[in-house]
Amino acid sequence: MSISCHGTLKKIGGLTDFTFALTGNPNVGKSSIFNRLTGMGVVTANYPGKTVEVNIACTDFKDYRIRIIDLPGSYAIGAVSEDQWVARQAVLDSRPDVVLVILDANNLARNLYLALQFLDLEFPLVIALNLVDLAEQRGIHVDAKKMSELLGVPVIPTVAISGKGLDELMQAAVDVAEEKKTLLRSHYYGEDIEQPISMLAEHISRHGKPPYQLSPRALAVLLLEQDPEFLELLENSPLRGALEEASRLGAVIEQKHGEASSLRITRERHGLAGMIASQVQTVKAGTHPRADWLWHYTTSPITGIPMLVLVLAGIFAFLFWGGSILSETFSKLWASYISSAIDGAFYYLFGKGTLAATLIWGFDAGIQAALAIGIPYVLTFYLVLAFLEDTGYLNSMAFLTDRLMHRLGLHGRAVIPLVAGAGCNVPAIIGTRVLNTMRERTIASTLIVLVPCSARTAVILGAVALFAGWKPAVVIYVIVLVLVALVGIGLNRVLPGKSTGLVMEMFSFRAPSFLTILKKTWYRFKDFVFVAFPIVLAGSLVLGALYETGYLWKLATPLSPIIEGWLGLPAVAGLTLIFAVLRKELALQLLVTLAIVEYGGSTGNLLSFMNPTQIFVYALVNTIYIPCVATIAVLGRELGWKRTFLIIAFTISLAVFIGGIAYRAALWL
Repeated sequence: MSISCHGTLKKIGGLTDFTFALTGNPNVGKSSIFNRLTGMGVVTANYPGKTVEVNIACTDFKDYRIRIIDLPGSYAIGAVSEDQWVARQAVLDSRPDVVLVILDANNLARNLYLALQFLDLEFPLVIALNLVDLAEQRGIHVDAKKMSELLGVPVIPTVAISGKGLDELMQAAVDVAEEKKTLLRSHYYGEDIEQPISMLAEHISRHGKPPYQLSPRALAVLLLEQDPEFLELLENSPLRGALEEASRLGAVIEQKHGEASSLRITRERHGLAGMIASQVQTVKAGTHPRADWLWHYTTSPITGIPMLVLVLAGIFAFLFWGGSILSETFSKLWASYISSAIDGAFYYLFGKGTLAATLIWGFDAGIQAALAIGIPYVLTFYLVLAFLEDTGYLNSMAFLTDRLMHRLGLHGRAVIPLVAGAGCNVPAIIGTRVLNTMRERTIASTLIVLVPCSARTAVILGAVALFAGWKPAVVIYVIVLVLVALVGIGLNRVLPGKSTGLVMEMFSFRAPSFLTILKKTWYRFKDFVFVAFPIVLAGSLVLGALYETGYLWKLATPLSPIIEGWLGLPAVAGLTLIFAVLRKELALQLLVTLAIVEYGGSTGNLLSFMNPTQIFVYALVNTIYIPCVATIAVLGRELGWKRTFLIIAFTISLAVFIGGIAYRAALWL
């Protein structure tokens, strides 16, 4: 992967270019620091086969043009999950001039592990000690100067949300990049670990050059940690002899300590992190800020679960009602000021024929559908997500739901995308990036497409509740909820691998920054627009061509055994389900429209050509199978097209199967 900002950086006007990599765990304000340093003018990149993104931006600092690589948030870089693999690989590939490691002053011992890993790789390092304001409120003081002396790297106290200390952080990084400061490695592991490392490093230096321009010592640590990627990388290289030496020295460590060398080094690193933290950190007893009490109440099952239910209900209400208001507003504005102009232009250019009508389907109805679904619900979801992130409540939700999510092969952080799916599946699937592995994202995305979004809720309420009663409408939600649980349990058992644990620390509640929320929302929404809109437009043109040329009606015959025979629906209903791929509520509107064409003008009421049982089955099938073309587009980007087509096939088959069973059960009842 090429790490660049809109192309390869070059020296312009005498400016010196540097590359900085920004890393830290997901809860230390890393994204806030990246946003403030770069102004969010970013491009994104993915490694082949990986969906975890690396954000890249350019910024000017004094006389320097600096490229900043925002690595995925991670607690470590051991390459045991996709986010860790991408974070490490991006650093290895790009060889940044400086790695900026963001640490939480409130959880120093836990956070230092990541910094020590980068020091073991011997990258130039600068540490941003973030959240020092909250630490002081909690009675925690960190001696940054002493910490810098112990680690041998600059340590700069920062407050990301206000920008305090960021200029000093950049200056320290520039000084390190220009080698204005001499960095001395002043910490070591125990002699029984350092001696095998030194012996293996000496062996490596005699037999070849380590990959990725690593030092012999850095490679020695990785081999003794039994890093699978580097073990495989050296298998057919001039350094393959180092594998045997690493195995021999690892056996010596295991014999002496009674545990594998990889585990022993990990234990030594944690111990070193704890020792450093104890020397630089002082805690004033009896200090309990309000944020700590709030964390306690939101994570205790007795008080936290009722709060969670209220918050989830509030999220759904905000997504549904707020999105609906925006959707209606955009739709009315489009219909009043733009639609007629587009229609008139195409009729003027191409006449009132099939071509003009097809183009109107795409550039009028298609774009309007995207505006009615994408902008309202994606914007509202991203606003909610940014607010939950900045306040810290996202961690409370993950903590409370972790046990339940594990039964579905997920962990607590999956609850937000699943809930967001009730507003719109598109941003919810994008939200699965908070999960660590492709296995978890595949399970979560499959479950999300089964969650009734606002468009499918419109079908349920506008068809079933209106014409068949509220009880059948509730039954549809119950059926879907049961399916989500069963599918999650089934996928957890079928898909290879296991769910990763939820590694999480307390992230104190704090007042969010309105500007930061807006920036996060805009950046995420912009990504959606560029991905989904072209797909929606193309899908609208295809469906419009089928309708205007009459081929859509010819599909009724081959679909008859399924639609009429198995589902017990009129053939015209099956045709509208095809259009539901564009927009779910559009299917309900077309059901009446196409029925009028087929049966005459007296069929404006669904009950004139469908009985309540058929209306129930129709809405159930519409609800279960793959939501819309925008969701398909995002699935393709996040999971790859092979997994996307499997999810499409699965949900369609599931919808048809459950619909047929429901039809026969309703007749029997």
